[in-house]
Amino acid sequence: MTRPPFEVADIVRRHGERFLETHRAWVTGLHRRVLRAIAQCRTAALGGHRDRCEQCAHPAISFNSCRDRHCPKCLTAARNAWVAAREAELLPVGYVHIVFTVPEPLARLALANKRVVYDLLFRAVAAALLQVAANPKRLGAAIGGLMVLHTWGQRLQHHPHVHCVVPMGGLAPDGTRWIHARPRFFLPIPVLRKLFRGKLVASLREAHRDGRVDFPGALAPLKPAAAFRTFVRSLYRQTWVVYAKPPFGSPSHVLHYLARYTHRVAISNHRLVDVTDDTVSFRWKDYRHGNQVRTLTVESEEFLRRFLLHVLPKRFVRIRYFGFLASRCRTVQLPQCRRALAAASAPPPATPAPPRSWPCPRCGAPMRVIERLTPRQIYLTSLLADILHDTS
Repeated sequence: MTRPPFEVADIVRRHGERFLETHRAWVTGLHRRVLRAIAQCRTAALGGHRDRCEQCAHPAISFNSCRDRHCPKCLTAARNAWVAAREAELLPVGYVHIVFTVPEPLARLALANKRVVYDLLFRAVAAALLQVAANPKRLGAAIGGLMVLHTWGQRLQHHPHVHCVVPMGGLAPDGTRWIHARPRFFLPIPVLRKLFRGKLVASLREAHRDGRVDFPGALAPLKPAAAFRTFVRSLYRQTWVVYAKPPFGSPSHVLHYLARYTHRVAISNHRLVDVTDDTVSFRWKDYRHGNQVRTLTVESEEFLRRFLLHVLPKRFVRIRYFGFLASRCRTVQLPQCRRALAAASAPPPATPAPPRSWPCPRCGAPMRVIERLTPRQIYLTSLLADILHDTS
């Protein structure tokens, strides 16, 4: 893939300081650390390494990545390693993709209570799926799957939703056989929607009673118990969108599909169209009008504000598992699933990746790391090169 002409890091370097000064009332230390990491990513500020071509001995210096999970440039390696690790968990059945969203009034509350509300969102999604699937009138089986939290829409607005990828079936109550779902029907979406809404609203009521919900700024009127009860009742009149995408063609397709959802940030560098002294333009897909690709231009500070809406709390886990794929169940129940499906063992593990290398810009042979460099060493190396250049 070709290098994009603009990067989020360019916007941060050009407008970050002014943005932080203007919005210091709500910007947190975490927001500052994320912006600093993105701005320094793959620059001398983070150190680097000296490289040499194995064939022509061409030398080069490469800079380190920030490895921040919000950085558009630092997710490829983590994504590939994660997807390879998931290969051993695939089952020889079809998979379905279900998306759960919340209405806009609840999204506003979630923005002020990310850790609490996002966690409740995960729990409500998993509980709804497990309960409906276990019902003998539906599937009558114990299912499992993974969930991925996304908090953005195509135009970078705050839009929290959970993507679920679930095998098409589950274990019978006695654990000895696999119950297959119907080919093009997994679970009834209207039932899932209603149960998901009820579980999340009930969890919100409990969190409010326990004092775990904050009401800053414009949300302050909702803090009294009576006002909050009115608020949660109003959620039943809102639109709760739950929908299922067509099942996957094969388990191998799941790995490539997952890579599109698991390690993703609010916007990739390749969507940026133009960056000026005052504005940022980026592409977005208009799902309401036939997936047309459009271009949106916003002020640079507005772009950074929208980008920071999607910074997750420190150590918050945005990829989670439930049912027989949950960490406490996987060791015992995943082999049960394989036996029930007559799959005696897990698929062979993915082939280990070769030692990290990249092509030499001169001859194309592999480049290898020969020395690690600190930021100070890189600075002195650059300074020495400038002196030699000036005296030559």
